[in-house]
Parts: sequence; structure tokens; C-alpha cells
Amino acid sequence: MSTINVLLIDRSEHILKLLSRRLSVHPDIRIIGTANDPYQARKIIEHKKVDIIVMETKLPRMNGLTFIKYLMKYNPISVIILSSKVYKNAVITKKAIDLGVVDIIPKQCGFFSIKKTIMKLIKQIEIIKNDNFNSIRMFLEKKNNNAFIIQQLLYKKKIDLMNKIIVIGTSTGGTTALETLFKEFDNNFPATLVVIHMPKEFTRSFANRLNMSSSITIKEAENGEKVVPATVYLAAGGYHMTIEIVKNCKYIKLTDGPKVFNQRPAVDILFNSVAQICQKDTIGILLTGMGKDGAEGLLSIKNNGGYTIAEDEKSCVIFGMPKEAMELGAVTALLPLSKITQHVKSLLKIQKSS
Repeated sequence: MSTINVLLIDRSEHILKLLSRRLSVHPDIRIIGTANDPYQARKIIEHKKVDIIVMETKLPRMNGLTFIKYLMKYNPISVIILSSKVYKNAVITKKAIDLGVVDIIPKQCGFFSIKKTIMKLIKQIEIIKNDNFNSIRMFLEKKNNNAFIIQQLLYKKKIDLMNKIIVIGTSTGGTTALETLFKEFDNNFPATLVVIHMPKEFTRSFANRLNMSSSITIKEAENGEKVVPATVYLAAGGYHMTIEIVKNCKYIKLTDGPKVFNQRPAVDILFNSVAQICQKDTIGILLTGMGKDGAEGLLSIKNNGGYTIAEDEKSCVIFGMPKEAMELGAVTALLPLSKITQHVKSLLKIQKSS
């Protein structure tokens, strides 16, 4: 598929014009039509080939989720929800994913926010194009006429990413290392939890700085927050970060327990927590840093079936934490910083296909 045909649905003419103008610049994206409600959209679908629908759910004349349900039953098409409300509502989010929605992207309309929203949207459209969801869909329509199987294929990637988790620990030299890693992260990555040894006054501003230069969401973690794919959670300074499972969903837990290796947050606390809960679905990464924090936690990840990576000496500012992990036998792959993200991408592809 060389060009991907996109239909935009939103009640706001301003949003439709803005999205159409910004997306049309991309050489592989063709805006096939725009609609203010599902009835207008249905007419376009009847007369034109639509590969992807980008839509709001709060629409006139018919609720967006009702339209998606109808669509998936009679004419399955990859759907991306672009909404300022849905992604904050766990019940509606689950309903949308159950219907077969490929992704839910928050609609943010400030000058810098809309630019980031467009970047995320383009990235997700590229993922759909590369995975060729619609070719799979058409094959199944002819062979099985089974809408449920079609829906399963359309959002299988989303479900896979819900199970996987990446954890990263770093200290001295970590700010630059994290900036390098996250520039290559995209919507195809699972949730990522990070501990960096940093005073509590700076973790939020550092997370915001990382967020501005990345195509995915990067934020300071909040206690009780649900963990979702394509999001990086930076441990708040002064608090240990762990995860807990509630009704099959992962949530962040922040505590002010005793320091470990004179650190709070400590890498070992995060790594040990995730190793016990997520086991083989964990990818642990230990980057540049002074001391021993993270070495035992990385070993715990490995012993529980997870995959472990450490930054090599040549690219480290200080080869302390990775060296300790190496000496414990905790490292599966020792890599230069520049190779780590690509290696993780290859791991995710292998794990999804196995």
C-alpha cells in the first residue's frame, strides 16, 4: 500500500480543516474525505476506499462508539480515536478497544500540544500502514466473514503492548542517555517506567523537557496512576516507585520507604517489583551510573524470565551500575547506548510473533 486513504470525522469544522491541512503534508497520507457525523461518514465509505478513520466519539446524530460497533460488524476499517475525553475514561477506553479501535490519542489544542498530537497521529498511521491491517482484514472477509476475528487482528498489537513493560534505571550521565533513547521511542512501545537518581525538585521539569522532544508521552509518575502503552513514567523524586495489579491492570505505587544505596527512588525497588509481577514480559535496561543500585534488580528480572540489557563501558559516562550487574551475571545483552532502542524494537517484534 503506497498511499493510505484517511477519513476524518469530527463535529468541529475547525478541527477537520486543521487535521486535513497538517496530515495532507505527509507524502503517504491522502485525506479521502471529512465528515461532521457518522451519517455523512457512511456516505463517503459507501463510495470511496477508506483505509483508516480518525474520529472523535462525541458526535451529532449518532454516538461515535455506536458507529464503530456498526462499522466493525459490516465494514471493518482501522479506527483511531482522537478525543479530549475518551482516553481519561477507563470504561469508555476499554469499550473502544473491545470494539476493535487501533489506538486512542488525546486531542490537545494548544499550539505546542496540537503539534504533538499530529506527530502521534502520523506515527500511528505509519504503523498501521506498515502492518498492512487492511490487507489482513480483506483476506479474512473473503475467507471467513468473521467480524470478531477481524477485530482481534486489528487491535492485537494494542493487547500485546498492554502485557509488555520496559523498566530503565540510571544515575550519573542518565539525563543525556534518556534523551537519546526516547527520541527513537514511538507508539509501538509498551509502557516504560524509569528511575533516575535526581533531586525531587527536578524530576517533573526533566520529564516535561523529555516530553517536548519525544513523539510519545513522557511524564512524572503519579501515585495510583494506571500504566498504559506508549507512555514513559519517570519516578517522582523522593519516592520509590513500584507497580501493583488491580483487576488485571497495572497501577503505579509511590512510597517514601527507607532509602536503598542512599537513594529514593531506587532502581532496585522498581526492578524487583516489576520482575515479580510481570516476569517474562519485562525488558530491563540499566544505563550509565555510579554505584550498585539496579544490579540486583536486573538479576531478579533475568531470573524471572525477563530480558536484560546494560549499557557498555565505552558509551557510559560512568560504568558503575552496569559493571556491577555484569559481575552478578545479570546482563543478557551489553550494548552501546546508540544500539539499545533498536535492539528493544527487534525484541518486541520477536516476542509478538512467538
